[in-house]
Amino acid sequence: MRHSEGHFGHRVGWLRAMVLGANDGIISTAALLLGVAAADASRSAILTAGIAGLVAGAVSMGLGEYVSVSSQRDSERSDIAKETWELEHQADHELEELAAIYQSKGLDRDLAHQVAVELTAHDALGTHLRDELGISDDELAKPFQAAWSSTAAFSIGAAVPLVATALAGASVRVATIIAVTIVALFVLGYTGARLGGAPPARPIARVVIGGIIAMAVTMAVGKLFGAAIA
Repeated sequence: MRHSEGHFGHRVGWLRAMVLGANDGIISTAALLLGVAAADASRSAILTAGIAGLVAGAVSMGLGEYVSVSSQRDSERSDIAKETWELEHQADHELEELAAIYQSKGLDRDLAHQVAVELTAHDALGTHLRDELGISDDELAKPFQAAWSSTAAFSIGAAVPLVATALAGASVRVATIIAVTIVALFVLGYTGARLGGAPPARPIARVVIGGIIAMAVTMAVGKLFGAAIA
């Protein structure tokens, strides 16, 4: 049974997917919109590029997360199968191995052996997965969760600069996209830090500065490209 102290490690999987997806959605879509806008494209062309970027990015993000997390889960399952076989065929060796782990953590030889014996009797596989391999059988990697979290987060993040573009007038479109994007990144950095139990200053600075750099570079490329083909 999980104890009730306020730790945040159990949130790492979905929090990582959420922050990564939203951050990519906001920055990549805003940068794409600004790059196309800097090339003096029409409003319809800018919005078409933004919608295409949202759809392509969300699908790519979801598939990428599913593939990578599935690979992690396959590795975990392989380790579980190997450990299960070893417990069935090399029980004495596994017991000694477990006792040695506890000795390395500071227990004396007799106490380490006693602890290993009692934990093995209670849950041999779960004990070895946790203490030998660092795997929790009830917290294995979840590919679908990571994929849907990333896809949804990317789509929501990408919608922010896209909606701003649709509502802004031509004369203030670029400024509106930049301002809305910076605010969205600020909120994302703060929210991610709070959910992860971390001080917010550094996460906010990290995502905001990174977003500003990405937008500046993409605008410069769009401006140069627009001038080159004009």
